[in-house]
Amino acid sequence: MLTRGGTVVIGAGHAGFAAATALRDTGVDGPVTLLDVHCGLPYQRPPLSKAYLLGKADRARVAFRPAAYYERREITLRTGQPAVAIDRSARTVRLRSGETVGYDTLVLATGARPRPLPVPGHDLGGVLVLRTLPDADALRARLETARRPVVIGGGFIGLEFAAVAAAGGTPVTIVEAAQRILSRSVSAHTAAQLEKAHHGWGNTVRTGTGVQRIIGGHDGHAIGVRLADGTDITADLVVVGVGAVPETALAESAGLAVDDGIVTDRYLRTSDPSVFAIGDCARIAERNGSRTRRRESVQNATDQARTVARTIGGAPAAYTASPWFWSDQHQLKLQIAGDLTGYDEAVTAPGEGAFSTYCFRHGQLVAVESVNRPTDHVAARKLLERTDVSLSQRAVGPGFALADFLKFR
Repeated sequence: MLTRGGTVVIGAGHAGFAAATALRDTGVDGPVTLLDVHCGLPYQRPPLSKAYLLGKADRARVAFRPAAYYERREITLRTGQPAVAIDRSARTVRLRSGETVGYDTLVLATGARPRPLPVPGHDLGGVLVLRTLPDADALRARLETARRPVVIGGGFIGLEFAAVAAAGGTPVTIVEAAQRILSRSVSAHTAAQLEKAHHGWGNTVRTGTGVQRIIGGHDGHAIGVRLADGTDITADLVVVGVGAVPETALAESAGLAVDDGIVTDRYLRTSDPSVFAIGDCARIAERNGSRTRRRESVQNATDQARTVARTIGGAPAAYTASPWFWSDQHQLKLQIAGDLTGYDEAVTAPGEGAFSTYCFRHGQLVAVESVNRPTDHVAARKLLERTDVSLSQRAVGPGFALADFLKFR
């Protein structure tokens, strides 16, 4: 059976859902088909490590939209239908069922999968990851009885899970191979403040040590973690959060350019101009074209989806959005605007129970990290988009408020 024409989107995470919606919002009236490997309605990922784990959100609340929405917007939703091959010359996608779906334009929003932990015992019972709704269901069930959870990886997913566990009265041991948590994501000051908060919630943070193996019991379930220095930590639940690997196998088998992500130009076009890639799986050209970058964030996914929809709709525009991120950990809300890669100076404006850290590169503001300072975050996003206003390191200090700084500029 062959279904022909229109735009086919592979992957119904944030990027894929946003692309299908944006196509309709920009007036594209041809067929739009949204394919996904997972069954059920497409859903949001961020609540899985926060509200969903806490039991404050159910499946209906994490779904992007009810089924009627797709019918109303004339989006053909095909879940539980993984794509297994792309024939670019014929412009078709073959599904595992054997059905073939034709396209005029193809959008790859295949996302990423958890990076595997390459140590003995990684496949024992009670060793879990958190990426999908079934992952969250399994983890929530185990958390009800776990008394000694260990998190391997001091990134956002691991820290958010640890915050949820601590809030429920179950302290966690966090093991991070780098010298500090969030070493690639936030400044040293912000990382130190978050680590201090986790200690205050009862969690233990072990940095600068890797994992040698996960220790199994006679029943095939994890009972501990052996660190690289030979120390054993008792564990009845192990959560692995050591990063993500972009899902590129489909693109690679189709002959598209791949390099730790599906390589695109600034318009999100792959090496085939009728195929786009967006979201966690895409490695896009930066503004000056001298390098490429892959980012994993909801903002990145949705903004790229809108960019592609405009191009497909006949009004092409390069992707130029400034990145922003967030992470909820217990009472703390961390919001990051900008890209702090290569920053060489960080200045903090402290406040009571809240602060913002301003990151500079060669004297130019490149990112702002705000903890429980939402007005600073909103102002930072505005400032980073402007070219007519600059902020000096000397202006930042106790009592500094970015919104006030911008008020008359």
